Amino acid sequence: MNSRASQTESQRVSFDSPEQEVFLQLWRTYDCLKVLEESLFVQFELSPQQYNVLRLLQMAAPETVQTMELGRRLISRCPDTTRMLDRLEKRGLVQRSRLPENRRVVEVAITEEGQTLLKRMEKAVVQMHGQQLGHLSDSEQQRLIRLLQKARAPHEDASCDWLDSL
Repeated sequence: MNSRASQTESQRVSFDSPEQEVFLQLWRTYDCLKVLEESLFVQFELSPQQYNVLRLLQMAAPETVQTMELGRRLISRCPDTTRMLDRLEKRGLVQRSRLPENRRVVEVAITEEGQTLLKRMEKAVVQMHGQQLGHLSDSEQQRLIRLLQKARAPHEDASCDWLDSL
């Protein structure tokens, strides 16, 4: 029997509320799963947000995506999308262009190099997700998805359509 299982009720951590416990469980779970994600992406010299950008652009290809729209579709907020795009462009993974009719609007597209990188990563990403959550049954995964959507719904900006863009 492990030490956690042998703890008595009086030794258990107490929380201020059930909501606090849920939040801290979510946070800890994210932290555990993030370690696997980061160890994968570092092998390809990408951050999780850069990978997200490349995936969004891949799905839009051959069309371009305006930087403001790209920022809106990201799974997690990025305070400096321009700098992130600078790094991806420097590596030849994305290409930016300005609209002739409105030079303030910047459009972004994934390059062949970006497509190739995603293709190289594909199997490793699938394996990572399996390692992260493959121990849950299909029905448990579906139930978790519904619960997370329900928990997030009252806090999500109505204009956020990141799931529609995946």
